[in-house]
Amino acid sequence: MTQRCGVVAVVGAPNAGKSTLVNAMVGEKVAIVSPKVQTTRARLMGIATEGETQLLLVDTPGIFAPRRRLDRAMVRAAWEGASGADVVCMMIDARQGLGDAVGAVLDSLGQRPEPKWLVLNKVDITPKERLLPLAVAAHARVAFAETFMIAASTGDGVPDLKAKLAAALPEGPWHFPEDQLTDATTRLMALELTREQLYLQLHAELPYAATVETEKWEEKGGVTTIHQQILVERDSQKGIVLGKGGARLKAIGIAARAGIGALVGGKVNLFLHVKVKEGWADDRETYGEIGLDWGE
Repeated sequence: MTQRCGVVAVVGAPNAGKSTLVNAMVGEKVAIVSPKVQTTRARLMGIATEGETQLLLVDTPGIFAPRRRLDRAMVRAAWEGASGADVVCMMIDARQGLGDAVGAVLDSLGQRPEPKWLVLNKVDITPKERLLPLAVAAHARVAFAETFMIAASTGDGVPDLKAKLAAALPEGPWHFPEDQLTDATTRLMALELTREQLYLQLHAELPYAATVETEKWEEKGGVTTIHQQILVERDSQKGIVLGKGGARLKAIGIAARAGIGALVGGKVNLFLHVKVKEGWADDRETYGEIGLDWGE
């Protein structure tokens, strides 16, 4: 059979379920997921296979109105991920409908040349009578070639979407080995797994004011020893991350270490500490560490 390979960019407003869909199609966790919006910061590629087709799935940050440099870098990463894709899947949270954020993405998407497919997500928890009018309203704004209704969290509808995407991709050799699931480095994935725990275990707005950097990475005797630094902007935020007697930081470390251990396939020693770095979101070096372009 003839091999196929192509790029599928998954775009949409924050919290549409893009990372959940990419993980479902890859069959393994390659992108962090949380109930909070703007969890994904950098462009990340998941690599999925369907028969003789290799799908290069670009999981992009949620597109929103940027207010600061970090926001602009995330939105830029999203549109760069879509540039030149063989198919762009526009994901919409069907429960939320076409709000201002979704409308802004649709307006930008409509001006792009790539083939565009509409994916209505979370249909399992959306009143059925809302789905068709929602699809019609989206088609009125963008000329979508295909429409799919799925529930990424349960997998409902995902196999059909994956099969149709595979059939639509161009003939050509695979770009990655069969067993490779992502283009992200292990070091970046480890940072993401720790950052995921910040989103899952901390509340309010703190996760958006925090990031994670690698200080040291050592592999010796079958053990991976990692020192990571959690950067926050103010002293009060440092106390939130630490928790009473350091309990919150310990819980974050235990959960992150388990995820990183599964990632590297071996024993991991993870050491976390929290540092106040006012204005880290305007530091050029930090952007490279978290996989974003500094921009102009």
